[in-house]
Amino acid sequence: MPVVQHTVVDSPYDPLTLVAVDGVLSRLHMTGQRHRPPEETFGEPDPRPFGEVIRQLDAYFAGELTEFDLPLNLVGTPFQLRVWEQLLRIPYGETRTYGELAEELGNPGASRAVGLANGKNPVGIVVPCHRVIGAGGSLTGYGGGLDRKQRLLAFESGTAEPDALF
Repeated sequence: MPVVQHTVVDSPYDPLTLVAVDGVLSRLHMTGQRHRPPEETFGEPDPRPFGEVIRQLDAYFAGELTEFDLPLNLVGTPFQLRVWEQLLRIPYGETRTYGELAEELGNPGASRAVGLANGKNPVGIVVPCHRVIGAGGSLTGYGGGLDRKQRLLAFESGTAEPDALF
């Protein structure tokens, strides 16, 4: 039976709940996040599996880290896993549209399905679903809220200092 543990850490975006399965990051939840599962699924509180995750999140929020290097235990459909893998390829400070991601996945008509998979990303920030925007550059959909998405994009593009965002 898998061991599920969690911890809550402070961030510029309110507390983040980190969930690990067998010691590997599986979920990252923001306060008030859409698709946030019930807390009883978070397992026992235990900060031990999260040392490196916390170190990298702190470095990211300090503007010192542009790409996370963490093992992830992502659970989803095969299509969702392909979309999340593609999200990891979007460089820091850049964006892609849902249509561009669908094309990159070899299915140009799947932009709506890409959007649905993007919205189910279980490890926001680390798997940068905030870097996906609507056609024409519009900010559409973000499980953590459009205000957080806008602040993350401004932070990553260098148009806002970390302290000014939060």
